[in-house]
Amino acid sequence: MNTRMTPKDFFLHLGATIVLYATAIALINLVFSVINYFVPDQLAGYFHVNSVIWPISMLIVLIPLLYVLEWLTNRDIGFVPEKREIWIRRWRIYLTLFLAGAAIVGDLITLINTYLNGEISGRFVYKVLAVFIISVVIFIFYLLELSAEPKRNTRKTIATIGIIVAIAAIFAGFVTVGSPAKQRAFRFDDQRVNDLTNIQWQIINYWQKKGTIPKVLSELNNDIANYSVPKDPVTKTDYEYSTTGKTTFQLCASFALESQDLANRGANRSGEIVSVAQDYYVPGNSNDSWNHKAGKNCFERTIDPERYPVKPNAVY
Repeated sequence: MNTRMTPKDFFLHLGATIVLYATAIALINLVFSVINYFVPDQLAGYFHVNSVIWPISMLIVLIPLLYVLEWLTNRDIGFVPEKREIWIRRWRIYLTLFLAGAAIVGDLITLINTYLNGEISGRFVYKVLAVFIISVVIFIFYLLELSAEPKRNTRKTIATIGIIVAIAAIFAGFVTVGSPAKQRAFRFDDQRVNDLTNIQWQIINYWQKKGTIPKVLSELNNDIANYSVPKDPVTKTDYEYSTTGKTTFQLCASFALESQDLANRGANRSGEIVSVAQDYYVPGNSNDSWNHKAGKNCFERTIDPERYPVKPNAVY
């Protein structure tokens, strides 16, 4: 039976399909990142906050949009039951069933293969379980859509389970990265570490040129090189600096939060699914030499003359 399809029908179903797949990918990425954080692995890299923030941002927008689109398509079917048979609706349902089914089968094959190879780990099992649950929920929901007489209560139950899974993942994501205020505090602390690192290298550069370290930080200011000593990003005050010897000095700064140990809490280096967003910022991901507590911290530094010999005639 050929049922006339309107442009509205086409774009409603196309939009629902795109939003569904984007939602599923974002949800899997979010769950994977949360698992990475709470189940560290020695073969994993550093945790990136954007691997959680981006999926959360996407889900907060996409989940309501998905349910609105599904509601609109089902409302139209309620008015015109023949629209259940339009080709784009049936194609998107069968395509979704195929992809969800393939994900379930592939998930189980990967689990069995990894187990037989003796490489299974808690982190891996949690991820396999997450993909399985998400795929099964999607598969059952759209399988019910094919029924001539949809079981509305069952469909609502499956939809509710999907919402609960998504909300739980979003909540876990917020637990992982903290509030926006906390993230802002981490960024300021990260800027302080960058500033101290920059100052430290400027002091070493000063030593290599002049054979001595500066008595005060203002001696590092250089208009020609367009360099001025940075200040605390919040208070706009100078960082504390003092010399403790001919080649030793101390740098101090006040931090809002304690630095985090984010090593081994990121994606595995061996090619695991990664976030849909590129990560540029790693909160608290500082060199061990800059680990700090909340509040004022001072860092003792000693210049090794053999590693950093004086080169007064060198061009920098």
